[in-house]
Amino acid sequence: MLSYRHGFHAGNHADVLKHFVLVQLLEYMGQKDTAYSYIDTHAGAGLYSLDSGYASKNAEYETGIAPLWDRKDLPEAMASYMKLIRDLNPSGKMRYYPGSPYCANTILREQDRLRLFELHPSEIKILAENFRKLDAHAAEQGRRTTVRGKRVIISAGDGYESMKALLPPPSRRGLVLIDPPYEVKDDYRRVKVCLEDALKRFPTGTFAVWYPVLQRQESRSLPEKLKRLQSNSWLNVTLSISGPTPDGFGLHSSGMFVLNPPWTLVATLREVMPYLVSVLGRDSSANFVLESGDGPMPVRRQGK
Repeated sequence: MLSYRHGFHAGNHADVLKHFVLVQLLEYMGQKDTAYSYIDTHAGAGLYSLDSGYASKNAEYETGIAPLWDRKDLPEAMASYMKLIRDLNPSGKMRYYPGSPYCANTILREQDRLRLFELHPSEIKILAENFRKLDAHAAEQGRRTTVRGKRVIISAGDGYESMKALLPPPSRRGLVLIDPPYEVKDDYRRVKVCLEDALKRFPTGTFAVWYPVLQRQESRSLPEKLKRLQSNSWLNVTLSISGPTPDGFGLHSSGMFVLNPPWTLVATLREVMPYLVSVLGRDSSANFVLESGDGPMPVRRQGK
């Protein structure tokens, strides 16, 4: 099935969690001079318009980035994430929201490499066109382009399978984002199988998995299965903006599971997650869960 288009969900609460964590990972990787590779298995379109097209139909960004846009009390740890989005909207009006490829392209340095995979035939065309426009705009401003074909490679294909040939990266430093649509049950199985193989090829790599928290058993069991993988450490964080609806439809909660996370990430999330619950929470069931497999750490919950 290839019906999923992320544009319908761009900028929602799940995107806020995913991209905030991603920015933290990217910035941590950039603290060392040695180059690293960023691999995105389900890249999507890379950039989304919030006031037109798919995103404007359900306006899901109103559950995520919109309530944060004009806040003056943002935690310091959110500064880089919000700056990235504000720089994308220089007029001051929130019109565009970045996907993970845009976040990575903005933060990665000249020596770093992006490898972007997308299977949807329409999305891959939009992704390539968005990067072409980024290059053209950068050239007009006299700034660095993406150097397509060297710094950035965009490929149409199955990210689960394609990433195998890229691990380990030449520099032995890398970050992989696995962010499937989960529109078919098999995505849950493939995430686990993919990571088992990836950890054998690149045991010191950092792997980040986004997943929806749904009523279905496959969704609920995924993080428990990932905790049992052979990695040095893991971190799991979820954000729920409300309780489930009576009919079970709609996404109210999602998570990020990170294998081999930076040691700084737990403290950052302890600071930011209560704030996100307080701003994005819609009822008394709003909460976050933070777990770590790197030494003893109890599950933390905070309600609205």
